[in-house]
Amino acid sequence: MRVNTTLTVAGLAGLSLAAPPGYQSKNSTYYNPIIPGFHPDPSCIFLKEWDNTFFCASSSFLAFPAMPIHASKDLVNWKLVSHVQNRPEQFPGAGNITNSGGGWYAPTLRYHNSTFYVINADVDAPTEGTGFFTTKNPYDDNAWSNLTLVDVGGYDPDIFFDSDGTVYSQAAITVLSNPFTTEIQQFTIDLPSGNTTPRHFLSNGTGVQPPEGPHIYHKDGYYWLLLAQGGTALDHQVTISRSLHPTGPWELDPANPILTAINTTSLFQTVGHADLFQDAAGNWWGVALSTRSGPAYINWPMNRETVLYPVSWPKGQWPVADPVRGKMSGPLPPKNLNVPGVGTFVKDPDYYTFPAGSTLPRHFNYWRFPHLEKYAISPPGHANRLRLSPSNANLTAFASFDPLAGQTFVGRRQTDTLFTYTINMEFSPSRAGEEAGVTVFLSQDRHADIGVVYTDGAPHLRFRAEGPDAPATIVKPMPAAWCEKGVSFEIKAFNFTHYSLSAGPKGGALDTFALVNNSILSTSFTGAFVGPYATTNGRGESGTPAYFGNWVYQGQGQAIDDGQYYPSNGQKGGGLYSRDA
Repeated sequence: MRVNTTLTVAGLAGLSLAAPPGYQSKNSTYYNPIIPGFHPDPSCIFLKEWDNTFFCASSSFLAFPAMPIHASKDLVNWKLVSHVQNRPEQFPGAGNITNSGGGWYAPTLRYHNSTFYVINADVDAPTEGTGFFTTKNPYDDNAWSNLTLVDVGGYDPDIFFDSDGTVYSQAAITVLSNPFTTEIQQFTIDLPSGNTTPRHFLSNGTGVQPPEGPHIYHKDGYYWLLLAQGGTALDHQVTISRSLHPTGPWELDPANPILTAINTTSLFQTVGHADLFQDAAGNWWGVALSTRSGPAYINWPMNRETVLYPVSWPKGQWPVADPVRGKMSGPLPPKNLNVPGVGTFVKDPDYYTFPAGSTLPRHFNYWRFPHLEKYAISPPGHANRLRLSPSNANLTAFASFDPLAGQTFVGRRQTDTLFTYTINMEFSPSRAGEEAGVTVFLSQDRHADIGVVYTDGAPHLRFRAEGPDAPATIVKPMPAAWCEKGVSFEIKAFNFTHYSLSAGPKGGALDTFALVNNSILSTSFTGAFVGPYATTNGRGESGTPAYFGNWVYQGQGQAIDDGQYYPSNGQKGGGLYSRDA
């Protein structure tokens, strides 16, 4: 009898399980995305031995800490419990990437012999940066290991533990042909060394380019190969094939693609890059990425988010996935918020006053590695303030920018279609170019900022945006009263397509400086962040610090269909409502 050691990889595959107490016998309603905001390329597992907990990893690109790990007991409420790379020394090359589209792409999360594995490729790193991290405790940042290098040579690597002890990896490899094509190649990994065997061709799926994001499972005597195909835009799709051997040959599902939003009018588009797992009752589920863009594919600043869908997978048959929609139904586990760890639930609002002795919340991110000396909580003379000392580079940087030099910015992901973000700032610049303020930031070439800058011998308010069709820069003299009281800033997503950026004296009325169509942020691989920044605009690392207080982020609605919203977590009321978009 063959013993299946891949059960924790595919999520208790092939076991006939009695539902634990409290599990639903009937379907219940839930809403996508389950992990909103910039959380693409999800890879998820279920572990009964970890108190019936689901764990998901997602991509981070240049955001740091990198590769967030979320945990849930009920598939609806997800808590950020750690980041895989949370210390530069785990892989120093991750902070030295010039390309804003580089960084940690799609991780695969798996569990074997009481150890969590995350394998990934750090794309565009100046030194080889593909391999795996391990931990025995996913709730502790410090428990994640340094990177063990693996010679992959591609991206989107998978890791699969077969029952005979062989560890397989498969990855998307670009083939130097005319035109360039991608194929899935496979090799084996020796653990713990990371040494590999030579790669060999595994599959190109249905032939739709490019095949990416491979995952292998073992169920009912078959090996199943799940792929993402068609690119990550509107042609994105999920395909599956099966074989009696982990190296193929592969039989394609006649119903491929088994999941896609191609040629639909759904708000949820670009559905793909999936993973499959079971719950404690034996129900099959899938996760994938999706953008809430609708088929127009113009406005989607949160970019690719994590969605959940039920899967029917009878013994020996092909899996059938429910189409991804905003409002879904499935046999959910009972509601359970008893998730360990110090992080926040992804749908929670922010209310932060930065008291002495506190640390920045786990869901705050920097852009590449931070220079931590640039950030201080409640420094002497400035209780309940977050001090930001300026970087030489601004948010856009410049042609000769050294990524290791850093950019002073800290932000949180936009996780709601509609939201309001406010913060107060005290800043007394005295030299030309000194600037501090707030931004809605996607990448160095796509962001919108409102701040105070010293120019023409005095502080001025300035709005500035980067990106195609970005609004014109606005510069206004700073009222003297604002200098004395401090400034309040607000960034608000007040409908599906636009942000407003506003400023005013602390405690007073705000003036709207600019309206920004969020289409300037609706591109690339990353999603929008909001938060404060400080810079000398190229005039050195020494400059006037800025002090920020009363950080508030409140979601005010999640779009789930054309003109249809669901209240964000933390709001009063419930149910669906319509709002002019």
